[in-house]
Amino acid sequence: MSIAGTRVARVEDRTLITSGGTYVEDLRAERLTGAAYARFVRSPVAHARIAAIDVSAARAADGTVAVYTADDLDLAPGSAGPVTQPWLAGDVVRYVGEPVALVLTEHPYQLADVAELVDVDYDPLDAVPDLDTALSDTTVLHPELGTNLVATHGGEFADDTFAGCEVVVTRTIANQRLAPAPLEARGAACAWGADGRLTVWLSTQNAQLARSAIAAGLGLDAERVRVITPDVGGGFGAKIGADPEAVVLGWAARAAGRAVRWSEERGENMVAMTHGRAQRNTITIGGRRDGTVEAVRVEVLQDAGAYPRALFLPVLTELMASGVYRFPRVETVSRAVVTSTTPVAAYRGAGRPEATAVLERGIDLFAAELGMDPAKVRRRNLVRPDEFPYTTATGATYDTGEYAEALDRVLAAGGYDALREEQRRRRAAGDPVALGIGLACYVEITGGDRGGESGRVDVHPDGSVTAYTGSSPHGQGLHTTLAMMLSDRLGVPMERITVRHGDTDEVPRGVGTMGSRSLQLGGSAVRQAADEVIERARRLAAEELEAAPEDLVLDASAGLWQVRGAPAAASLTWAQVAARADPGQLTADVWYGDGAPTYPFGAHLAVVEVDTETGKVTLRGIVAVDDAGPVVNPVTFEGQRHGGLGQGVAQALLEVMDYDADGNPTTATLADYAFVTAAELPDFELVEMATATDRNPLGVKGIGEAATIGSTPAVHNAVVDAVAHLGVRHLDMPTTPLRVWQALTRAGEAD
Repeated sequence: MSIAGTRVARVEDRTLITSGGTYVEDLRAERLTGAAYARFVRSPVAHARIAAIDVSAARAADGTVAVYTADDLDLAPGSAGPVTQPWLAGDVVRYVGEPVALVLTEHPYQLADVAELVDVDYDPLDAVPDLDTALSDTTVLHPELGTNLVATHGGEFADDTFAGCEVVVTRTIANQRLAPAPLEARGAACAWGADGRLTVWLSTQNAQLARSAIAAGLGLDAERVRVITPDVGGGFGAKIGADPEAVVLGWAARAAGRAVRWSEERGENMVAMTHGRAQRNTITIGGRRDGTVEAVRVEVLQDAGAYPRALFLPVLTELMASGVYRFPRVETVSRAVVTSTTPVAAYRGAGRPEATAVLERGIDLFAAELGMDPAKVRRRNLVRPDEFPYTTATGATYDTGEYAEALDRVLAAGGYDALREEQRRRRAAGDPVALGIGLACYVEITGGDRGGESGRVDVHPDGSVTAYTGSSPHGQGLHTTLAMMLSDRLGVPMERITVRHGDTDEVPRGVGTMGSRSLQLGGSAVRQAADEVIERARRLAAEELEAAPEDLVLDASAGLWQVRGAPAAASLTWAQVAARADPGQLTADVWYGDGAPTYPFGAHLAVVEVDTETGKVTLRGIVAVDDAGPVVNPVTFEGQRHGGLGQGVAQALLEVMDYDADGNPTTATLADYAFVTAAELPDFELVEMATATDRNPLGVKGIGEAATIGSTPAVHNAVVDAVAHLGVRHLDMPTTPLRVWQALTRAGEAD
């Protein structure tokens, strides 16, 4: 019996829940003995000229090892799009949290006191705290550009796009700024060796990309930098590669002549780690009164923060603007502007949740205008199974899909008709606690970077196996999944399989974990390496058993090599085959280069109750179909869905990173930034569905971000649906009690 598809406990978890993982803060490497401790001095103002920095008192303080400012650094500027963030701000600061100095001390408890002694004289400038201020160009954040507009994409809109449409609706929808806030904040440790090589222990999602960024920043060949990734306590896209701080720390370790350690505090993380989402989108939908959509227009306005880090985000939103629908015409355009806020980069979904959020909210608005059930409108416009591979009006070519089946399954599991009947009864009775039902259908792109991934498999003389992957687990259970896949392929017990990753000396090439690419690309690479090892072992076993290689079969259920048709005559274990092998003969190191993306899809149904007297929203239930192809391990698969659902619900109901008119963050602590907890979440009902892809040998698609993409608009639509009968047509996220109450009050006054 195949182990694939069975429920296997994660092999990572025993250590994590007993002795605990080894994170950057926990490192006790010999080379870090006697390391100095680092803290960045960060700007408390959003936009100002730096008139002077006085570090004399800080340098004279007890315990100080060194204090560095921009004047001390001899690094070449980095390269990151239209404007480049300085390693340390020396002339102007452009957001609260921008680093202006670095202090090193003998002990960590000395850091705060020494940092306080760094005296920075700020000459305040007008802030650019929001999109409208940025668009006005009344204050230009980067004068050398002459404007705050840093990117545009997409074509001109046609004048007759909606000509002939019987119904046209338009709505501007906010997709608010979020803080990724992983359980483990950022951290790094740096040590130079006698050989002139720098070793960096870094909390990152991809060691190889981090190595390249650090080497480039320091002006070194990549071979002179080694990056090691210990356990990583979450990333959600915000730990892709290496942030500028890692480069500065590497430089400081060289300048100080000793190792350096840095662990970010939570308050620092909230303002200094990149944020996510931060889009304002306008959707226009036109179509017929029978619910057929004939044309869609999506305008994307991206807040890039002070320094553009990820201008691909609005482009991905444009690409996925067709969603799961067979719209004949889709027009998109995107613009990105800089603001005096924390830079924005990838966050779970990275451009695709924004597309689904605006489109699925737009579908509900279109259905409301028609007076038609939103499920019926969706079903009428879905791409049909016989149309795959399907190329959308925005240029994406979807691989496989059963979109109507996903919608039907979620409606049946959720009891949609009964919910609508309950809603009618409660409205007729004037129930002050209103019932809301929200739907969302989604499709996303995974592995959309079109890169490949590395994979290596070694069979050792004792028959044990070590796999090396360029992917980088940081909580997803990838060790377990890869070990299961190899056990199923090779017939080697999971306990005899080791998975290695996150060390650029062991895995020199790799792309890492982002865009839900790990299994479909990293897994395919390991699978390809395993298949090559099998073919090499086949020849060795054939020699030992005096049979033709084509007559040798591997009984993966027992891990035995046998002659086809005569399994009882003779057999060999992996250890016996490996005993005949020369060193390296049962090793395969491959690059799986087929970077064709896949398109997972699904449908979500959310049910909420809204207290119309207080505005409080309670999530009563959520039913989800998330189809990412065949499932290797339901435990890890469901874990990814649970986590994604929680984050998606949080955006719809609670989370927002806000700034005031002066560019000061107002939700920068965990006392103000509202996380979702178990108290706000019901049990999730996960409906199974698996549609394989033909774009990789495993037939799998990515699952890491899918549930986040579907759940946010489903819950958002449910909240609006709950109060629609009271005159509320739309609410921006997060749908907090205050916002709901204010909307109800305005609607009541309008009556």
